[in-house]
Amino acid sequence: MKAVVFDFDGLIIDTEIALYEAFRKLLKFEASEFPIADYATYIGTDSKDLYDFIVEKTNGTMTLEEVIEKSSLLHKDNLKNPVARDGVEDYLRKAKSLGMKIGLASSSDRKWVTYFLQELNLLEYFDIIQTKDDVEKVKPDPALYLNVINYFGIDPSEAIAFEDSANGSKAAVAAGLKCVIVPNKITETLSFENSHLKLTSMKEKEFTDVVKEIESLYVS
Repeated sequence: MKAVVFDFDGLIIDTEIALYEAFRKLLKFEASEFPIADYATYIGTDSKDLYDFIVEKTNGTMTLEEVIEKSSLLHKDNLKNPVARDGVEDYLRKAKSLGMKIGLASSSDRKWVTYFLQELNLLEYFDIIQTKDDVEKVKPDPALYLNVINYFGIDPSEAIAFEDSANGSKAAVAAGLKCVIVPNKITETLSFENSHLKLTSMKEKEFTDVVKEIESLYVS
């Protein structure tokens, strides 16, 4: 393995639960009225369908613009003290020490991603960052991953993707990478049919053990 490619939202930092709580507060819904399992299917791809879903939940009391504006303020408030998920920096540090290339592939915009990476002091680990600003189609389309792989000049089989969502996993596998799933509170209910390994968190296994396990999949 020569490279690792990380997703951002929900994997490096749990922005997903923060956004879910923002929408729930906006809608004044109890958790039972806004099941995580329904919400989770919109994670890891373009936000248009998600916002259309939320607008529908308002029963005509809010426009799309109002939903975007109000939920954004609530979301940012929930993330005013960002914390990386368990084990993330350990994995990045170990990958760097092993001389592996490190990329990031996110369906969010670059400003959002780089802001939080700077806040978490993680930006310096990444050799390339690809976001929705760099492609015509985001996940589950493989374009983001293919851009990273092409930049590195390696075969997709020489890279491991780390994802938290079904859409992200589909994108990584479609690009030819092996995919490790590290779900969060929102995506843990999803089915990850095409992934190659699933962890509860990056604290569950050492990075080198994960690499060995993925490499063993290529041994006939």
